Amino acid sequence: MSRAAKVRLAGALLLLGLLLAAYGPSLRGGFLWDDDVYVAGNELLTAPDGLRRIWFSTDAPSQYFPLTYTLMRAERSALGLDPLGYHLVSVGLHGANALLAALVLGLLAAPGAWLAAALFALHPVQVESVAWITEQKNLLSTLFYLAALWAWIRSLEVDGRRRRWFGAGVFAFYLLALFAKTTACTLPAALVLAAWRKGIRLTPARRLQVAALLGIGLAMGLFTAWWEQHLQGSRDAGVRFPFLDCVLIASRALWFYAGKLLWPVRLEFSYSRWAIDASDPRQYGWLLAGLAAAVGLALLWRRGIRGPALAALFFVACLSPLLGFIPLYTFQYSFVADHYQYLACLGPIALATAGAAGLARRVGLPAWSRRALAALPILLLAALTRQQAHAYRDIETLWRDTIAKNPASWMARDNLGCELAAQDRFGEAVESFRAALQIHPRSARTHFNLANTLGKMGRGPEALAAYDRALAEDPLHAKSRFNKAHLLASLGRAEEAAAGYEEALRVAPGMAVAHVNLALLLAGQGRVGEAEEHYREALRLEPDNPDACNAYGMLLAARGDLAAAQELYGQAIRLRPDHAHAHNNLANALAREGRWAEAVPHYEAALQADPGLAEAHFNFAAALRELGRPDEARVHIEEAVRLRPDLAGRAP
Repeated sequence: MSRAAKVRLAGALLLLGLLLAAYGPSLRGGFLWDDDVYVAGNELLTAPDGLRRIWFSTDAPSQYFPLTYTLMRAERSALGLDPLGYHLVSVGLHGANALLAALVLGLLAAPGAWLAAALFALHPVQVESVAWITEQKNLLSTLFYLAALWAWIRSLEVDGRRRRWFGAGVFAFYLLALFAKTTACTLPAALVLAAWRKGIRLTPARRLQVAALLGIGLAMGLFTAWWEQHLQGSRDAGVRFPFLDCVLIASRALWFYAGKLLWPVRLEFSYSRWAIDASDPRQYGWLLAGLAAAVGLALLWRRGIRGPALAALFFVACLSPLLGFIPLYTFQYSFVADHYQYLACLGPIALATAGAAGLARRVGLPAWSRRALAALPILLLAALTRQQAHAYRDIETLWRDTIAKNPASWMARDNLGCELAAQDRFGEAVESFRAALQIHPRSARTHFNLANTLGKMGRGPEALAAYDRALAEDPLHAKSRFNKAHLLASLGRAEEAAAGYEEALRVAPGMAVAHVNLALLLAGQGRVGEAEEHYREALRLEPDNPDACNAYGMLLAARGDLAAAQELYGQAIRLRPDHAHAHNNLANALAREGRWAEAVPHYEAALQADPGLAEAHFNFAAALRELGRPDEARVHIEEAVRLRPDLAGRAP
């Protein structure tokens, strides 16, 4: 190995060590916001046919990120739900991106390429992308984006077969980047900028190649927009603004991102959403400043100084899908986010390091002095990154850190309330939801979350009022209608509950659980035919729904069709082997036919899954008596009565 190669290897290892040290606090962190959707609660990561569905179905949550979900499926298989492994993968991907950035900048003859890579790796604005497992899509997409850019630059430098191979690599890496995250569609702009940087004119063939890549990116963008509109629900697909408002948002956002790069303090997980008023002349200051900067960059270009313009164009191009011209759901909360500029920040960072390297050469600083000076910003940024990473230790810490920095963030208060409720800290959760509603009183989501929490606290009338307020703000919110109906059923108001489930189904006909719950109510009212229709519809919508199978089986068993009921119970158990109620119901059906010995393993399975299921203890006792095991039966009778005193005196 040459001395230069050894130096590069040592530098890479040192950078990785610095990354691990800087991200140490977040490595011990858990799953955060949206990580449940992407990892913990994503059935595609564990289902036997999950890989096929990730790539070739519309079952994936969020957008179409098949490569990201494939990576997460591999992680889930290898790591289970231990967050440490996922965080190490994220840091590894981020480190690989930094090394690729150094390689690409080196090919572009950018001075200070390794320093730029180190600053890119250790800048605190990157913490959100690296410490938040959900943003592995950002890291993975950037990996292949930079790989495609590397392959493009190499194709500009070689001829013949090697050029064709590198050209094919550009397409392959670009597709992988798009499959990780659609915002990689900006790559064609980066390719043109790279050619300009190297002073190479694009031949007709290369222009055709760029046009083809642009077409692929546009197609993926349109597909993503369709996915959000028609699969995620058009009401939640994004926030739209008039064009002039979009211009004001974009112009201010660009300066915001540049400012956070230059002065990375008070970084927030959710920034305040500033007010947009196109009639206010003061709001055009950001736009005018941007136009002045563009004029200055154009003048420098005419004088042959192209680096600043190329860096600015790369910055703007990478951010362009996230500036507001395309509707984004997150614009409900904020117009900006640190992870939006993960890749874009490489342009300004490379420009700054190139300028610093050029200045050091002109001053004539010795090599050791240049290295010492370069170490200062690296260590400073590493310290700031470590400080910022502390906020990502757990979800409660993250939301409290956000609220401390941005007290007006209703979203942070709402999500903190959800986390507190998940910890059964209901009183604190209610306080957090009410604080969120002080800021945003028309948030249907917060009224909904407040209602759920009040319901768990047994404060039924208040919960119903909160559901009504949520529905007043968003009449099409099916979950509010469903949860309200569920609460009414628990309060014994069956007629109102049934009407509520019907309303939920009018809004969301595909809500299988509403069909199941409505069927249970109808069966209790003796409307067996109508109940059966809803069970069948639930199973048509979700053939693999174990609760629907179990509930329909109970209906069939009640009318004496034990064979069909047993089949449905068995299907529920195959879908969920630890389904305690399905095991108990199957055992009961077998017992009704006198098949006591066959019933015993299912009673045992029911109690293994749920030792507190009084009915299973009670029924198991009857089976044990029939099998001549009275002592064991007595133990289960006593446990059943302890759990449910109303069972005392009843013969099993």
